[in-house]
Amino acid sequence: MESPADLRLDLVMDLLLSPEEAFPVPARLAYSPDDPYAVHVAFHVDSAQPIGWFFARELLVQGLLRPTGLGDVRVWPAVVDGRRMVTLMLCSPEGDAFLQAPAARVAAWMRQTLRLVPPGGAAERARVERALATLFAAGGAAGPGVRPTLNDM
Repeated sequence: MESPADLRLDLVMDLLLSPEEAFPVPARLAYSPDDPYAVHVAFHVDSAQPIGWFFARELLVQGLLRPTGLGDVRVWPAVVDGRRMVTLMLCSPEGDAFLQAPAARVAAWMRQTLRLVPPGGAAERARVERALATLFAAGGAAGPGVRPTLNDM
């Protein structure tokens, strides 16, 4: 479920079919502080449901600057006809997809995600959420007048 704090970027990415041919694919990048380590992307192709992927936010941050990633998702900067682009390579058992998007738009959106949850802030937020979950799971078992600290959990 989306919350008002979620950040979204609707854009058209180029699905690279060959070095000379690309197919435009509407896509939505989404980021939520409730899932601070991940970027979600939905590709709206000719299907009833969008095709969804998610990967580490840090992968996209680094991929705007230099080639990064291993395995199913790889990201790197590129220059196409004088325009700065970011390239995503998505690998699945069904095949690989190479997609490109304007680097300036993706970078501006990434800066918004970093302002919403700064680097390092995600780990602190996750630690606080675990501590609160522990506290609530115990039903506030610390008792009246006793205040547990985050280090107690």
